[in-house]
Amino acid sequence: QVQLVESGGSSVQAGGSLRLSCAASGTYSLYWMGWFRQAPGQEREGVAQMFAGSTNAYYGDSVKGRFTISPDNARSTLYLQMNSLRPEDTAMYYCAAAGIIRSAGRIYPPEYHYWGQGTQVTVSS
Repeated sequence: QVQLVESGGSSVQAGGSLRLSCAASGTYSLYWMGWFRQAPGQEREGVAQMFAGSTNAYYGDSVKGRFTISPDNARSTLYLQMNSLRPEDTAMYYCAAAGIIRSAGRIYPPEYHYWGQGTQVTVSS
């Protein structure tokens, strides 16, 4: 099992940047790790994912070129650097872990079994 705790959410103006952190405990390096977000009234959306022991990362179309997922395996921490933020990025952001991913290019919430509590990101125009 793995336990996840997110931090770093805040309110920011459009065009600004934030870095989210996800502190993991347990066998972190054996999991796929992902960032997801959910705005009120909308489905949970995959933002980015990567296997904790690799450097290959995959992104949702809406964040490509603006967001970067990266691990610090020594600290068992996953980061999401978010640049050029837009009002439509406003959501609760969640960190999650999965043992098996069928397709690395698809960031699919039902494949993830371990979830953090979330951290709120609000982007104002």
